[in-house]
Amino acid sequence: MERIGFAEFIESEEELRSLIGHPSELVKNKVITYLDNHCKEFISKSSFLTIATADKFGFCDVSPRGDYAGFVQILNEKQLVIPERPGNKRIDSMRNILTNPRVGILFFIPGLDETLRVNGKGYLVKDNYLLEKMTFKEKKPLLGIGIEVEECFIHCAKAFKRSHLWDPDTWSKKETLPKAAKILFDHANLPNTSEYSITEQLNKSYTDRLY
Repeated sequence: MERIGFAEFIESEEELRSLIGHPSELVKNKVITYLDNHCKEFISKSSFLTIATADKFGFCDVSPRGDYAGFVQILNEKQLVIPERPGNKRIDSMRNILTNPRVGILFFIPGLDETLRVNGKGYLVKDNYLLEKMTFKEKKPLLGIGIEVEECFIHCAKAFKRSHLWDPDTWSKKETLPKAAKILFDHANLPNTSEYSITEQLNKSYTDRLY
């Protein structure tokens, strides 16, 4: 019978290094501690990011944020602000930041295989002058996630090249993709709902409550 589950583990960095090896001098020296002009240009062209957080117990979360290119406001070489647009009100990232400020961000530019990683401390900010600058379609965000930058570095393109993420020729046909409404219907298992009613809720949210 085929073995199911985990049976062999790597339990030390020494063992891991013996298997993976060590980074090159280029990789070891690529990390900077501030937003230079290259990082600022990258962020100004980014329309999508993921932000990783963890609560005080170490339970992790990764959440997407997306908007127009350059939606993240760069204040200076050490600070930036991500507008908090309407979501599902779970506020996972923000609740985590309240008890554990450590954050990791991955910035994407559609069509570019390299990404920009920014690590630092997160804060929930409500300075009106900052929020006013992030008004879009006459909607000002209620708050923002402020980031105190500690590390910045470019991340190589191998994952994107292996996945062909930006190549439409590799994409599955839309009719074969998982259906969010069906997943929500089965997972939530709420009375007086249907896949159709959830589809209607999602469509309304996507058209009326983006901002």
